[in-house]
Amino acid sequence: MLVIWGRNNSVNVQKVLWCCEEMALEYERIDAGGSFGVVNTQAYRSLNPNGLVPTIDDAGFVLWESHAIVRYLAAKHSAGNLWPQDLKARAEADHWMDWTQTTFWPAIRTLFLGLIRTAPEQRDARALEESRLKTAEALGVVETRLSTAPYLGGEDFTMGDIVLGCGIWRWMALPIERPPLPSVQRWFESLTRRPAYQKVVMLPLN
Repeated sequence: MLVIWGRNNSVNVQKVLWCCEEMALEYERIDAGGSFGVVNTQAYRSLNPNGLVPTIDDAGFVLWESHAIVRYLAAKHSAGNLWPQDLKARAEADHWMDWTQTTFWPAIRTLFLGLIRTAPEQRDARALEESRLKTAEALGVVETRLSTAPYLGGEDFTMGDIVLGCGIWRWMALPIERPPLPSVQRWFESLTRRPAYQKVVMLPLN
């Protein structure tokens, strides 16, 4: 059975869990990271020298980095669906996965950590506002894309939606002012109707 190390409130772990749930793939999850520790043990570091989550063990094949894991599992278990077989469609999903890592998450990270994992008296209001504005600007790119297609990769739900979808839950759940982005809102609402999203992503922020 597939084994996944990582706490269930980690955005990166949720990407892998959501992917598995969409495919009805059986797995065992082991709490690791954050208050659970584990990641600095010699045993865990032998699997993932970075000491981060998630890490998977698929019948002896060990892999880390959430996006690589999602790609691997989708290609193995959902070719033609989460993993588009058409090269151009797959490239569309791929570039949104990369964009999430290089643009969206760096923009929202300060806002998320500041509001959820920092005591109020220690927050930097200016940094939080800058992060909010950067994230809103980044989502303008998503708005443009989703104004022409129901999903990031086009007509079908793919791994690209999974990766950004975990981050968009945080944007929507934060106690902040959000600019109107009707296409992003429509897409987000479509995600919230998916049982797998409800099960592993729509959790309280902490």
